[in-house]
Amino acid sequence: MSDLLSSLGDQGGSQPIDPQPDNRPLAWRMRPKDLGEFVGQEHIVGEGKMLRRMIEADSLSSVILYGPPGSGKTALAHIIANRTKGAFESINAVTSGVADIRRITTQAAQELKRSGSKTILFIDEIHRFNRAQQDALLPDVEKGAVRLIWASTANPFFSIIPALSSRSQIFELKPLSDNDLSLLIDRALSDRERGLGGYNVRLTEEARDFIISRSEGDARRALNALEVGVLTTKPGPGGFIDFGIGVAEESIQKKAVVYEEDEHYDTISAFIKSLRGSDPDASVYWLAKMIYAGEDPLFIARRLIISASEDVGNADPNALAVAVAALHALEHVGMPEGRIALAQATTYIASAPKSNASYMALETAMGDIRDGRVLQVPDYLRDASYKSAGRLSRGRGYKYPHDYPGHWVEQDYLPEKRGYYKPSDQGFEVEIKQRLNSHKGRNGAS
Repeated sequence: MSDLLSSLGDQGGSQPIDPQPDNRPLAWRMRPKDLGEFVGQEHIVGEGKMLRRMIEADSLSSVILYGPPGSGKTALAHIIANRTKGAFESINAVTSGVADIRRITTQAAQELKRSGSKTILFIDEIHRFNRAQQDALLPDVEKGAVRLIWASTANPFFSIIPALSSRSQIFELKPLSDNDLSLLIDRALSDRERGLGGYNVRLTEEARDFIISRSEGDARRALNALEVGVLTTKPGPGGFIDFGIGVAEESIQKKAVVYEEDEHYDTISAFIKSLRGSDPDASVYWLAKMIYAGEDPLFIARRLIISASEDVGNADPNALAVAVAALHALEHVGMPEGRIALAQATTYIASAPKSNASYMALETAMGDIRDGRVLQVPDYLRDASYKSAGRLSRGRGYKYPHDYPGHWVEQDYLPEKRGYYKPSDQGFEVEIKQRLNSHKGRNGAS
């Protein structure tokens, strides 16, 4: 069992790691031994909650632990490993494949037949498995020989095949609160066996607050920063390590933004909605997050073009021109300078007057075509450019607008009356509405 437990987390297969705890990172050494030490996630492991009851009763079915880094997914698997009466195996989807799965599931089936004991298989970073690798798990899950615990930072409804996600209970973990992180820091500084209790650290409140704020709910990030600061700071007079704001700032470097598949969709959704909501500050923030995380800048540019037409439309026709120009600039200049054109288009579109009248006109017309009778083109509007078109009455009776005063003449362009485009009272559409209304007045319409 000890060898199996030591393979949890970053190691693939069932290879044990050095059991000497002092050689492991602080975040590993401070992992909770049981639910009594576990911090956070009260909504799923608090007293009386479903996951806690399942763990305490050793009655886990297949479960998916989904949440951001450092929220406790692997720590929960570690607790389950300590508690289960059955076999416990662990692999990492980054370093393992179908062969590892087959080996474990074959052993699990043999153990079930021999002793009636089921095996729990913990798969870290399950979203790294492709469809074929996930399919390989399905027969054994259905047979009941293996109970799966999957850990993933990606939304399982995007990253896991429906056949498996539908057979699993999904528990979403949240980023840890500031109080949770503060408790973990205190525990690490006071624990002489697993933590930093033997170092006589004097952590200032400013440094604590900085670590907590920069960790953004990630326990591993907070403890790693704490350990780096302590181990790289020389003791002062009296043997104390003074851990101030300067040490804290050096201990936490550039943050790697979590940007898995669901975060990609969530962030672009927030970006588009901020553009539509005329909030340039929020729009620029989500743009910055996407750029920082390595989003394809051409994807962002294409979304700006869509927003310019869908949400701004004719309220400011220049918005589309600015968005298209940003795309062209990005293609010619590239990154990182291309981000400046993206920022210009973003702030322009977010600040522009809004109208979805053009988009809604198209949607309504498409609905009429889908649900109703398809209108035929009147003869006088049909193509009359080919020889003998006149014999079929093509184009006969058509009035050429440029031959009339104001380059407009009363004429029906649909065989029956339909109304689709309804200009708003925003921006340039005010002028468009006035122009269309003047046409209606000239032909006697109300």
